[in-house]
Amino acid sequence: ANMCVVKVDGTPYLCKADEVGEICVNSGATGTAYFGLLGITKNVFEAIPVTAAGMPVSDQPFTRTGLLGFVGPDYLVFVVGKLDGLMTVSGRRHNADDVVATALAVEPMKFVYRGRIAVFSVPVLHDDRIVLVAEQRPDASEEDSFQWMSRVLQAIDSIHQVGVYCLALVPANTLPKAPLGGIHISETKQRFLEGALHPCNVLMCPHTCVTNLPKPRQKQPDVGPASMIVGNLVAGKRIAQASGRDVSQLEDNDQARKFLYLADVLQWRAQTTPDHPLFLLLNSKGTVASTASCMQLHKRAERVAVALLEKGRLSVGDHVALVYPPGVDLIATFYGCLYAGCVPITVRPPHPQNLATTLPTVKMIVEVSKSACILTTQAIMKLLRSKEAAAAVDIKTWPTILDTDDMPKKKLASVFRPTSPDMLAYLDFSVSTTGILAGVKMSHAATSALCRSIKLQCELYPSRQIAICLDPYCGLGFALWCLCSIYSGHQSILVPPLELESNVSLWLSAVSQYKVRVTFCSYSVMEMCTKGLGTQTDVLRMKGVNLSCVRTCMVVAEERPRITLTQSFSKLFKDLGLSARAVSTTFGCRVNVAICLQGTAGPDPTTVYVDMRALRHDRVRLVERGSPHSLPLMESGKILPGVKVIIAHTETKGPLGDSHLGEIWVSSPHNATGYYTVYGEEALHADHFTARLSFGDTQTVWARTGYLGFLRRTELTDASGERHDALYVVGSLDETLELRGMRYHPIDIETSVIRAHKSIAECAVFTWTNLLVVVVELEGAEQEALDLVALVTNVVLEEHYLIVGVVVIVDPGVIPINSRGEKQRMHLRDGFLADQLDPIYVAYNM
Repeated sequence: ANMCVVKVDGTPYLCKADEVGEICVNSGATGTAYFGLLGITKNVFEAIPVTAAGMPVSDQPFTRTGLLGFVGPDYLVFVVGKLDGLMTVSGRRHNADDVVATALAVEPMKFVYRGRIAVFSVPVLHDDRIVLVAEQRPDASEEDSFQWMSRVLQAIDSIHQVGVYCLALVPANTLPKAPLGGIHISETKQRFLEGALHPCNVLMCPHTCVTNLPKPRQKQPDVGPASMIVGNLVAGKRIAQASGRDVSQLEDNDQARKFLYLADVLQWRAQTTPDHPLFLLLNSKGTVASTASCMQLHKRAERVAVALLEKGRLSVGDHVALVYPPGVDLIATFYGCLYAGCVPITVRPPHPQNLATTLPTVKMIVEVSKSACILTTQAIMKLLRSKEAAAAVDIKTWPTILDTDDMPKKKLASVFRPTSPDMLAYLDFSVSTTGILAGVKMSHAATSALCRSIKLQCELYPSRQIAICLDPYCGLGFALWCLCSIYSGHQSILVPPLELESNVSLWLSAVSQYKVRVTFCSYSVMEMCTKGLGTQTDVLRMKGVNLSCVRTCMVVAEERPRITLTQSFSKLFKDLGLSARAVSTTFGCRVNVAICLQGTAGPDPTTVYVDMRALRHDRVRLVERGSPHSLPLMESGKILPGVKVIIAHTETKGPLGDSHLGEIWVSSPHNATGYYTVYGEEALHADHFTARLSFGDTQTVWARTGYLGFLRRTELTDASGERHDALYVVGSLDETLELRGMRYHPIDIETSVIRAHKSIAECAVFTWTNLLVVVVELEGAEQEALDLVALVTNVVLEEHYLIVGVVVIVDPGVIPINSRGEKQRMHLRDGFLADQLDPIYVAYNM
């Protein structure tokens, strides 16, 4: 037989005497072909080794053995490993068998089985990474295993000068076996990549071995305003500014316009159309729990006002907290406060089963808003003063608590008239996703302007019915529930989202039953319907549910539109007649609760695709659908009448051009007039309501929304016949993560993580001392928990160029979500730091 050693890659050139390569044999005793596999046969059995000059060594073909080795002195052939164990990391070659030998040299017998170690490489972020999997002995403790693992890492590092990306220990006898005994390496690798290895211990070292990350971004020194103006003019870009229809130009038969105050509108409706029904409240069975006509609401409000003045001894301008479940009582007491000249604050009642977390929020709002009195039901009044409540808060410091269950039928001497439309009408309190409690002041003028704007956009008249499945405590949800029906006179069908927990189809059945054309919901409601009714569309059709009446179904949101959810909702209920064009989103925030709303007229919402990598650098780069790193963004509805929007640079506060990313600023008669208090961060928010541009139009006073977004002129025409400007919301500035000099939106990282494995139900990310922490809810067997660590780390590296510092695996439902369906990442972070999450596993990546 003849033997030679050839180069591993490409043409089989002969190796030098001291060079390791693949051993080839020419002998009458070797096989001659693989049956039926011509291509591989040619490569393996018919190799023709050549000299450096390219001349064949022999006229006989050689067979590749798949073994690595070299020819030593005296024509001895030395075998050093197998070709399929060859790993090329950062341009250097390593042999799997050598790495196994090094691992075994570290006091092996105590912790792992000798022959049961697999080493292979996986491609992550443009390079191969070494993975070592071993079977752990059943008697080894977790502590021992970790000591062994860290010693193995050190040994491999010092002997081979290479980092191990992932070291996993699996229970005894669980690695796949090869036909001749030993470990089936390719099968093990497949399981690792699919998340089916089920390790019992994992140690990942991306920080030490991933050295090819792009350089962190250096922030450039600020550009002066002069060059920016020139830049704007030279580029010939339009300044990104857009507005809804001009309210003053719109002549409609709006009767309510002649009244300055909502309380006057209610009295006028009670006199002119006393029996016109304004509200229908549905219970979980879908039957009408209570109704209110104009007159009934007016009479109830009068009684509340009498109680406030006589029992509560309140004076004009006092603040009153309304702690009610969603219902007609909440609305009646709101107008009762206006009748008495008090300032109402609607507060979500505490949850009887969860007082420890919900009651402190109630207490905080009551204290921060300086409420002189609490109006509530008898049941909640008992709850606020109960022993259980005393464990959560100091119940002795509640202000006066009045229950409105049975009030005397007394006539109110006179309804309070505010001295000016700029007086405070109500306070709107909301907890942001970053855990800040912010209350905004709404004047009477802003309140009426808000109602008028929504009336025009949605074409609301007394003959209309709309269905609302929202919480009535803050933002647009509150305005739709408590204010709009009074102003426009339409009938609101109220569906408390809480009732969907016992009857998921309640909202959609109501929409169908009342043939509603316009309906509002929240993302959490949409998610409940999508998850809970996914398999029941046939049952609903049998029951006669038909959604073809719906022209617009709007999701009330204060975030980037969730395209995947709205699309799956549309697809799912298409079978029940829901038009593909019906679903859209709204956008509002603390400074202005209703900036965009699709409404009934105007073009459909458009979707654009932007490059996610450019977004991290605060740039918008429009790309084609389906291109790598593309991120779909949907327009957040149409800008409301009377609202002007401009995009401003976050640092220089100069105006930006079309399709440039900046902070969304808004100017409108229904802007809130200021924060009542921002609990926690007063100084930061001083200029939120009175911002001016640094150049250009420096006269207009804007409110800063705190959201990043961009405006883009489309080819469509809007209701006024002009070309339509679309507003795209990218995300809240407060939530963004600054990592490696770039700006990341948590939702983008979370979307990647959720795709990484079928058992990941939900995910949330936050930073902790410059480390990225990923919390993952595991929906599956606990043995799958450690499979997720490597997959999560891989996907975030590949798609976002970030190294995950900590992976926390928890049970479903641990990630806190507020009533709008937004993740409370800061609460989660506090829980993680206070060690309250009770995780299944926490992996600290090295």
